[in-house]
Formats: sequence, structure tokens, C-alpha cells
Amino acid sequence: MKVIKVKNYEELSIAGSEIIAKLVKENPKAVLGLATGSSPIGLYQNLIKAYNAGEISFKDVKTFNLDEYCDLPRDHRESYYSFMNRNLFDHIDINKDNVNIPLTVGNDLEKLADDYNVLLSKHVIDLQLLGIGGNGHIGFNEPGTLFDSVTSVTKLTDKTRQDNKRFFNSIDEVPKFAITMGIKNIMQAKEILLIASGANKADAIYKLINGEVTEDFPASVLKNHPNVTIIIDEEAAKLL
Repeated sequence: MKVIKVKNYEELSIAGSEIIAKLVKENPKAVLGLATGSSPIGLYQNLIKAYNAGEISFKDVKTFNLDEYCDLPRDHRESYYSFMNRNLFDHIDINKDNVNIPLTVGNDLEKLADDYNVLLSKHVIDLQLLGIGGNGHIGFNEPGTLFDSVTSVTKLTDKTRQDNKRFFNSIDEVPKFAITMGIKNIMQAKEILLIASGANKADAIYKLINGEVTEDFPASVLKNHPNVTIIIDEEAAKLL
């Protein structure tokens, strides 16, 4: 793993966006695995700036999102479909037909997860962007998830729901289930970029870098991948 330490969230966002922009310039038909949450927002803003400056184009890029809440309509503000449009897709020249986000509304969620897994199997992700949960989850792969897991319906832990409560009016509104890429799907990406900012991520980053590889801490599997870059700011790195 390559670890890059920067001063703050602004520098982290710039550094992360430069890695993705470089890839898209070199491979205009790149396949990107994308993440949601607060961590990548600044990175996406910098990619929008690069697009507006004429530095990069996304018209032939394909994207696959890591996950999506179950039982939230796509037009709900906190669905990851809405998040991605609001924070990236509506501001660049990507072909929306090339955008892939799990469908999660219907009577057969397991089939929807299987369908997404089949779609993923037909592509090779060039770069997978990740955040990290306080309990070490990547995507919504919670502690105890098998390393050979593929796309599935997963129950969110109480900690994950509490961490995400800030985006909703109350804990009762936070979905209890999601469809997520499995750890095996994530590890099949050619390159992985994990970003983490803030003191609330410091413990997870310490465990990721210094801890053992264990299914009790899903992100630890990244130690088994040949091409991982981790970008952290001073607050996230304070226990190292």
C-alpha cells in the first residue's frame, strides 16, 4: 500500500482528483468504481473543475457505484443515485447510459443484487474509489463479511446507521439495508484509491495500516491487493 499524507481535506481532495483525472486522460474509456458519503465530495468538485476547464472528458467513461440504500426511491435526496447526480454526473459530460448504480426498490432485492453482480462481471474496473467506515467497512461490507463475498443485500450495523444519521432527520429514517458490491468485486479492480479525512477516521486508519488482515475489519483485505493508494489528512493520520 502506498500512503500519502496531506495537510487537510482540501489537499486530500486535490490529490485524489488528480489521480483519477490522470487515469481518464490516459484512458478516455476508463471504468471507474465510485463511492458516496462526505469523503469524496471535494474530489468530485475538483473533477468538475477539471472538466469545466477542458482538461478532461467523461463522455466515454463508465462508472459503477459501490452501493445503494434499499427502500429509498431514486428521487429521495439521500439516495446514492441522487447524491451522484447532484455532486458529479449533472455537472460533467458523462453519458447517463454509462452510469451504473444498484437498483434497490422492488420485491426481489436478492435478484437485483445478482443482476448488478452479473453486470460487474462483464467489466473490469480500472480504479475503485473507496472511503472507510469507522468500523472498517468498505462499501457496505460490514465486519464479518467474507472476503470472497460478491454483490449482495446487507444489513447495516447500528454504528453505520448512527454514522449516517447526520444525513437524515432521525435515526428512524436511516435505511436498515443496502445492496453493496462484495469484497471480491472491490478487490478485482486494477487499482484502488482510498481516501479518509478527519479525526473520526483516525482509529480505522490506524487499524488498516498497522492491524492484521481479518474479516472482522473488512478494509484490512486491501493489504492483499497489489495496487492500493491511501490518501489521508493530518487528522486521520494522527494515531500513526
